[in-house]
Amino acid sequence: MVQRATQSIVVAAAPSAVYSVVVDFDRYCDWVSDLKRIEVIERDDDGRALEVAFRAAAFGRSTKYALRYDYSQAPESLSWHQTWGDVTETMNGSYRFTGSLEVTTIVTYDLEVALAVPVPQFIQARASSRIQRHALVELKTRVEALS
Repeated sequence: MVQRATQSIVVAAAPSAVYSVVVDFDRYCDWVSDLKRIEVIERDDDGRALEVAFRAAAFGRSTKYALRYDYSQAPESLSWHQTWGDVTETMNGSYRFTGSLEVTTIVTYDLEVALAVPVPQFIQARASSRIQRHALVELKTRVEALS
């Protein structure tokens, strides 16, 4: 069953600064604590990552998955869908960046996840919420440290 959730956080930086950190996949392992490895599999003609493979800690084990990114709404939004995964059947989502006078950004994280193995709905909901909250806090910390 697919679990959908949305969370937001306010970052003390311009939307362009937040977007720059989000699309710098080569640096993710520097600031995303659950990530063990990333590999950009494919780039577009502008050098942007189109497909990225991840190895991360999840549910007490290591998981692997790949996401394909859509830049059609950039830099206001970045969306993705999972192309393969060993623990998840679906992991689709987006970040939306809403600026306020170029000094703060509201980052909204939409996530849709379905696990490949049966898990009670409340556990899946709790895991999705934790993933989102953790990702947003780490993003905020990284962007504000660089600003």
